[in-house]
Amino acid sequence: MSSGTIASPQQSPPPPAPERLPWAGLIALAMTGFICILTETIPAGLLLQISTGLGVTEAMAGQLVTLYALGSLLAAIPLTTVTRGWRRRPLLLLCILGFLIFNTVTAVSSSYPLTLAARFFAGVCAGVLWGMIAGYARRMVPEQLKGRAMAIAMAGTPLALALGVPAGTFLGDLAGWRNIFGVLSLFALLLTLWILWKLPDYPGEAADKRLPLNKVFTSPGVRPILFVVLAWVLAHNILYTYIAPYLTQAGLSGRVDLVLLIFGITALLGIWLTGVWIDRHLRLLVLISLTAFALASVLLSIGSGKPVVIYLVAAVWGLTFGGAATLLQTAIATAGGESADVAQSMLVTAWNLAIGGGGIAGGILLETTGVASFPWALFVLLALSVWIVRRSRTHGFPPGTVDIQGDK
Repeated sequence: MSSGTIASPQQSPPPPAPERLPWAGLIALAMTGFICILTETIPAGLLLQISTGLGVTEAMAGQLVTLYALGSLLAAIPLTTVTRGWRRRPLLLLCILGFLIFNTVTAVSSSYPLTLAARFFAGVCAGVLWGMIAGYARRMVPEQLKGRAMAIAMAGTPLALALGVPAGTFLGDLAGWRNIFGVLSLFALLLTLWILWKLPDYPGEAADKRLPLNKVFTSPGVRPILFVVLAWVLAHNILYTYIAPYLTQAGLSGRVDLVLLIFGITALLGIWLTGVWIDRHLRLLVLISLTAFALASVLLSIGSGKPVVIYLVAAVWGLTFGGAATLLQTAIATAGGESADVAQSMLVTAWNLAIGGGGIAGGILLETTGVASFPWALFVLLALSVWIVRRSRTHGFPPGTVDIQGDK
């Protein structure tokens, strides 16, 4: 499908934004994010089954997650740039169709290379989707509801992590890992019908308003936001990736599921609170979240041998990180202006780099200084983020009601 098929400036103008939240459309976007995250992370809970089914080691089966992340990382900026003139709903549907195809291939493939290829291209679809979900949600509502709309559209991420992955792992043990990917394909099909029914269409970015990539990157506020993305998500992923060895040294090796459940539940609460206050207090929410997470990391070091302290830290961690995606995507959408989708793709790239960096940095710390160094590494990263946010008062993280110049 060529860009000319989807981009058509002469088509009818977008529908006016309603004065109340269009729940059906926003939930469709949330389900899109839910499928993205579940498709990415579900192999982690089914590694033994997948390795047996494909005749490979668990380490090789783990590369199904790596290839997906690599596809997202490589595709986000270039494909978002190429498709920014395309109409939004056809592009969204094309990516959902990609999930339908590539999850089906994963479900039926007995070839390890073919499965890796399917995972890579599923990640490519996700890279494009993450670059457009936030902007799509903001265009559906009037100014005073933009932050709340984004919070709803981004709710699929914590839902997938808190509920989808554990449920998928449990059902995979009962029905087999291939059937789980089949169910994901069915979800994609149902979501396609839902989008056709309830999601309005919008034009892409006008050709005369498309800034070059370097101009978007150097727009006031974009680089500070990207730094905060890297540092905040890196800190989160050092702890999240290596939570099991950390809990083992704390004598809680049998409580990994409980700690992650506490994290998941409070993350849902965090995204709800973000939705309530983001339109008026984005800067304050970012500062509170980073500061509370930083203080919790210190507490994690001081009280590492006390279960009640670790449970409390897990709750603060989830509460402060649950709204991170919504806060950061809203900030960069504002800074990006007319080129918000391209700015979002930069955020997606930075986010995926931080995910990979968390695995690498955490692994190095684990092998050299041990898990006792985790809390202090987190504290340094989060303290740097607080400093950057405080300096970015004019652009990046301004006080007051958020605004986006490019929304029409």
